[in-house]
Amino acid sequence: MKLDRRAFLASSLSTAALFAKPKSGPWDRTRLSALTDEIATTPAGAIEFAKLYNLKWLELRAVPGGGGEYAQLPEDKLKAAAQEFKDNGISISFLNTGMLKYWLPDTQFRPGKLTPEEVEKRKERDTKRFADRMAYLEKSIRAAQILGVRDIRVFAFSRTDNPEQHFERIAQILGEYATKAEKEGVRLLLENEVSCNAATCAETAALLKKVPSKALGINWDGMNGEDLGEKAYPTGFKLLPKERLWNVQVKGRSLLEPEKKIDWATIFQALRKDGYAGHVGLETHMFGRMLIAHSHSSIREMIRIVEPNAVLHTS
Repeated sequence: MKLDRRAFLASSLSTAALFAKPKSGPWDRTRLSALTDEIATTPAGAIEFAKLYNLKWLELRAVPGGGGEYAQLPEDKLKAAAQEFKDNGISISFLNTGMLKYWLPDTQFRPGKLTPEEVEKRKERDTKRFADRMAYLEKSIRAAQILGVRDIRVFAFSRTDNPEQHFERIAQILGEYATKAEKEGVRLLLENEVSCNAATCAETAALLKKVPSKALGINWDGMNGEDLGEKAYPTGFKLLPKERLWNVQVKGRSLLEPEKKIDWATIFQALRKDGYAGHVGLETHMFGRMLIAHSHSSIREMIRIVEPNAVLHTS
């Protein structure tokens, strides 16, 4: 299909705007978001949660209550979901996917509690996922475009005993992903995930150095590094390339449990000083029958940090 000059210029300008350095803006609840499948059991419930706290943004992963990942839904369901969010004044800050969160073929497989038979089945499954990785990426990009979200989560494959040994190979794959993403006008955010090869801030920063793309940045979860002994602040935070830090996720335990607390107030101040322009999303992750109650407590705590004088509804 031939692209006329006017369409080409419009496309070029929109791509340039997408990757331009954004303005940081105010630091209040307009910076906050929340992962829908941990704040409610239905999409409508997630929207009501957002309205209760006057949130304008939500993060997506799985459809609350079942239905699979948003990133892999059929287009008609995606368009209906996008319209429902739009009709309720909600924008999507981040699309969480499971891209590359599995075993990388020809690397060490850590079986954990799996039986030998289960290991072989997992390897077979993950080998197919790896072979189909570009199709998964393309579908995720299309989902992001329909939902009107720019940033998509990606991982660095299941963790091995020596992650850095595989950084060159992983960087090559991420580089291919980033090239595709940039052409489609979206960005990929590598999450520091404790079960993957980039778990700490040190590992994440080292891996990103090998992929100098303006379409690949970081989704930072401060608690994940702490699980491997890296303090979120100041140790881990200082290692992050701030120009590539595009989304931050906060777990409920780091807000509510005294022994797990992270000083998010100080971190938010540091982000503001650094001109951080992204969002901060709640990923409650306190599973069980109290999950939604913990989500309410967590978002209220996040609002208190950014708006100390806010009057909050109780759930």
